[in-house]
Amino acid sequence: MIRFSAHGAAKQVTGSCHLIETSRARVLVDCGLFQGSRELAEDNGEAFAFDAARVDAVVLTHAHLDHCGRLPLLGMRGFRGDVFGTAATRELTRLVLLDAASLQEEEARRARRRGGGDYGGSATQVPLYGVTDALRCIDAFAPPVTYGERRRIAPGIHATFVNAGHILGSASVLLEIEDDARTLRVLFSGDIGNPGRPLLDDPAPPPLPPDVVVMETTYGDRDHRPWPASVDEMLHVVAATQQRGGNVVIPSFALERAQEILYALASGIRSGALPAHMPVFLDSPMAISATEIFLNHRSALRASFRRELEGAHPLDLPGLRLTRETAESMAINQIRGGAVIMAGSGMASGGRVRHHLLHNLAHADNSIVFVGYAASGTLARQIIDGARSVRLFGEDVAVRAQVHTINGFSAHAGQSELLAWLRRCGNPRHVLLVHGDYARGMQAFGGVLDKAGYRWQMPGPGEPVLLGST
Repeated sequence: MIRFSAHGAAKQVTGSCHLIETSRARVLVDCGLFQGSRELAEDNGEAFAFDAARVDAVVLTHAHLDHCGRLPLLGMRGFRGDVFGTAATRELTRLVLLDAASLQEEEARRARRRGGGDYGGSATQVPLYGVTDALRCIDAFAPPVTYGERRRIAPGIHATFVNAGHILGSASVLLEIEDDARTLRVLFSGDIGNPGRPLLDDPAPPPLPPDVVVMETTYGDRDHRPWPASVDEMLHVVAATQQRGGNVVIPSFALERAQEILYALASGIRSGALPAHMPVFLDSPMAISATEIFLNHRSALRASFRRELEGAHPLDLPGLRLTRETAESMAINQIRGGAVIMAGSGMASGGRVRHHLLHNLAHADNSIVFVGYAASGTLARQIIDGARSVRLFGEDVAVRAQVHTINGFSAHAGQSELLAWLRRCGNPRHVLLVHGDYARGMQAFGGVLDKAGYRWQMPGPGEPVLLGST
């Protein structure tokens, strides 16, 4: 018996957490935070629907919070196995979890003072976990896995990681599962990257054709604009805002998106589309540290980008200011025009960007530019969907700034690229759809799979699927 069950990202986007069970072992693929509405955020503190102490190993596809953010909780509830991931994933996970723990501790302090909060859509007086718990989780990592390496991770289960092209170190993972005198190959897509971007290689196919594919569907309902067109749109928005005398605020994910935006802005300055000494603030300690990690793993970067690094630094801008300290971040809000401000979080569900939105949303000369996915219930989604005012730090703030969404910067594959990736995987007998908006991305991509002749289903939370019978 080989059984699959999804305990996160089941008919929803965030909280990826998938369990494989055999007669000999239990392996978890990802263990991420739910993000979005208050109800989802409260789910993070609920008990796991499985015994954490009986999980033999965790396979981590990448370091985004909705894939790794509940790992400390797993350890707090009895997990004592190994965590497997690439070297870059380990470094970035450490960064992400320490940042999340610090934010939760700070939000808990704020909640005790005010009786409420903003982090993740809700706040309690007790954080999910603290910095010590996050550090203990990092100690559970096994020696790093390299792309293409076949590694035994549990009795009867071997894993092979291949480049998913999503963020630095991200992987799709092929599990070869031996049980009851048979072997089943199950491929977990992780998050599939948006091909053709300048910093990372395109997603790679698995080394062997899988029998079953567990597949993300974040953008299963649409395609993205090509990279060149997206860069042109970004440069046009920044230039127009500069001419109006306004600021540009870009809520940015610290991993990959921030680096890509810097690359796009630098190309605009080199081409003359933007002023050479335009002040650009990377107001995110995590994004600054992530950029340093990024440049320390050059072998994981696209060859053409590595060649650029040998010459003029492609992420360096004349007016770039890296702001780690809180006082430096607060000083940015005294600037009334001419600045580009990049800060996390990308969904505006926490972090310094909320302060910048507080000071910039109400001014018509400013622009707010969203460059990534915004889950239902997040502040980013409220603004994108046309809210006339939003609640920030106990204040109602009018939305008068120009709002732009540029999805071509997404680190996720669009509908066409998802199907193309699946076709490169051979001819799987069954496809399980996860990590997508049920009413949009998942249903739409299911229709695409129907036309392409694939058997598929969308497991609900905790719903067991017997893979040997598929």
